[in-house]
Amino acid sequence: MIAPLVLGVAGVAILLSLGNWQLRRLAWKEALLAEIETRISADPVALPPVPNSDRDRYLSVRLDGAFEGEPLRVLTGSKREGPGFRVVSAFRTADGRRVLVDRGFVPEAKADGVPTARPARVVGNLDWPDETDGFTPAPDSERNIWFARDVAAMAEALGTEPVLVVARRVDPPDPGVTPTPIDTSAIPNDHLNYAITWFSLAVVWAGMTAYWLWRIRRGGG
Repeated sequence: MIAPLVLGVAGVAILLSLGNWQLRRLAWKEALLAEIETRISADPVALPPVPNSDRDRYLSVRLDGAFEGEPLRVLTGSKREGPGFRVVSAFRTADGRRVLVDRGFVPEAKADGVPTARPARVVGNLDWPDETDGFTPAPDSERNIWFARDVAAMAEALGTEPVLVVARRVDPPDPGVTPTPIDTSAIPNDHLNYAITWFSLAVVWAGMTAYWLWRIRRGGG
């Protein structure tokens, strides 16, 4: 009975340790999400002189100035409104800088009605979305359709700094455009489910070990 007992205890110990590790990861992830949410909802500040993707991601900022030129359209969809586009425009600030602003979602039928140039105040968050990979199609320049937000490529196309502000609010509002502000809903947090899975396997392993030992004692192992 020694070998089955050692195997059973070792297996349960390993599974319990994996479950506890996932609980520690859960605590870490919840703290991280809370920090991000606090950063997103903080009072807006002026745009940093040289924004950094590591230091300034999700920073709440305020821009005063004007949208300029034809916006870029990023193909997407909305559960309520169907197919449409994210509208990404060049924005010239009051101090002469040019950055990208994700103004929000516009249904396909209203895409041509987005103003190309007008004064505005934008409150939003800095972001460097990672949406492109080797399977992302190249932009369709003839129809002005992009298939992902690529900050570097969009900045080059519009002649701006490689800096993107995702709008929470645009004043005055763009007609037909709904801001799609950053939140934490897209950041996965499955550690509790993983922990439950490991603890459940530990219970099953312990039960199987007990059954094996019972059969050995009865001479049926």
